[in-house]
Amino acid sequence: MESSWSDFPYRPSVRFAIAHDGEVIYLRFSVREQGVLARWTRPNDPVSEDSCVEFFVSPESDSLYYNFEFNCLGTCLAAVGRERNGRELLLPPAINRIQRRATLGSEPIPVERKGEIRWELFTAIPISLFVRHPLKTLSGSRMRANFYKCGDLLAVPHYLTWNRVESPRPDYHRPEFFGELRFA
Repeated sequence: MESSWSDFPYRPSVRFAIAHDGEVIYLRFSVREQGVLARWTRPNDPVSEDSCVEFFVSPESDSLYYNFEFNCLGTCLAAVGRERNGRELLLPPAINRIQRRATLGSEPIPVERKGEIRWELFTAIPISLFVRHPLKTLSGSRMRANFYKCGDLLAVPHYLTWNRVESPRPDYHRPEFFGELRFA
């Protein structure tokens, strides 16, 4: 992943893998960073303030996209909409259908833990959560997406992207910069 904004040069090591079984998108994020913070524990809490990884995806060319944001504990904020403002949050029962396993466990980290820290997050997002797009299968489909890593309130804020985002300041809600995913 790369930094799209020169004002935020810190680049933690971030790798991700994506797979599917036709009905579920599986994501694995592997992160190594110089500090972690994890204050948020409830669905739709502002997890981007913590050590966070994100998956934004648009199943069709209708300009609707979904954002799935996870802190290093697996707490998730999920929404759908056409732009940053006016997004419709997915309800907690829907979010709870996303399977998550975080190697840092589930206990909050209310004060930033310093030093080189490695963590992984495994998620399984059912396609039934694409509430505005009744998908039958992922097999053979194409979607537009981007993957992100951020930490808005860490001692050293950072904003990384898989597909470069051309905006004056960090802004992940830019579907025009999504890359293409092909689901075989």
